[in-house]
Amino acid sequence: MMVLQPISAVYRYILVPVAPFAWFGLKTSTLDLLATIRLCLALRQIRESLKREHFKRASGKQSEGVIAAVESRSFVRDALTTLVVVYGGEAMICPYISVPASFMLSGTTPLLCLVTQALVESIPAPIIPIPSFNTEFPLSIFDACNRAFLLCSIVPAVVLSSPIAEASGSPWTLLLSAFVLANGGFFLVNLFSLLHPTAVAVSTPPELLPYGWTTTDLWCAPLVTGLYATLTHAQPFWADVHAVLVGLLGGPVDAEGLEKLQPLDAETARAACALVLTGLFVMRTARTFGVSFKNDVADKIKTN
Repeated sequence: MMVLQPISAVYRYILVPVAPFAWFGLKTSTLDLLATIRLCLALRQIRESLKREHFKRASGKQSEGVIAAVESRSFVRDALTTLVVVYGGEAMICPYISVPASFMLSGTTPLLCLVTQALVESIPAPIIPIPSFNTEFPLSIFDACNRAFLLCSIVPAVVLSSPIAEASGSPWTLLLSAFVLANGGFFLVNLFSLLHPTAVAVSTPPELLPYGWTTTDLWCAPLVTGLYATLTHAQPFWADVHAVLVGLLGGPVDAEGLEKLQPLDAETARAACALVLTGLFVMRTARTFGVSFKNDVADKIKTN
C-alpha cells in the first residue's frame, strides 16, 4: 500500500477547489482545469492532423472518388464537438437510469469548456505541437489519473444515485455505464465526423471497424470500474467477487467457502486503479507511436 499513498496524496491536492472558482462556492479543481485544457488541445491536434491528411490526399489525388470540399470551420462546431466528447456518454446513459445529467444541474463545467476552447482556438496552427512519443508519454500518465477519476469517482456515484433499485444495485448497469460514459462522446464525434475538415457526415466510427474492439479505451473502462467496485464493495455482488478472487489466490475461506473481506477505502482503491491505467495508457502510447506502426498519426489517435 505504500506505493499508493503518493498517488492518493496527489489526488487530494489536485481535487481541491481553486480560485477564483472557490470564491463563489464552485468545486472546480486543478484536475478539472488541466483535464479541460488537455482535451481541447488534443482535439485541436486531431483536427490539424486530419486537415493535413486531407490536403495530402487531395494534392496527391489519392482518392477512390471525389475529394470532399473543406468546410470553413466555425467556433460553434468546435465547441459543440468538445461538449459532445465530455457529455455525450452521459446524455446517452443517464435517461435510462433516471439520473439527471450534470450539465442540467450546473453550467460551470460547460462554460469552462467553452472558454478553454476559445483560448485553444486562438493559438496559431504552426504552434500546435504534433503528437509524438516525447510529448504523449508524460501526458499518458496524466490521462490515466484523469480517466481513473472518471471511472472510480464519477461512474459509481452516478449509478448508485439512481432511484431505480434494480439499476443502482446491478453490476451490469455499473459496467455498461462505465463503458458508455467513457466512450460515448468520442463515438458520437467519430460517427458524425465532427473532427474532420469536411462537412458533417455520417461515417463508420473506428470502434466499429475491424479490430476496433481492441481499442484500449473501450475495454479498460468496464475493467477498471469493475476493479474499483471489487476493491470497495460498491455493490453487494462485488463483495462476493472479492471474496471469490481471494479464495482462488489461496486466501482464507469460511465454512461456506467465502471469507467476507473488508473493503479498501475509496482513495486507496482509486490510486490502485490509476496505477493500472497508467500501465495500460503508457503501453498504448508506445504502441501508437512505435516504429512498427505505419498508419497516420490522426488514425492512431482516433483508434487508441
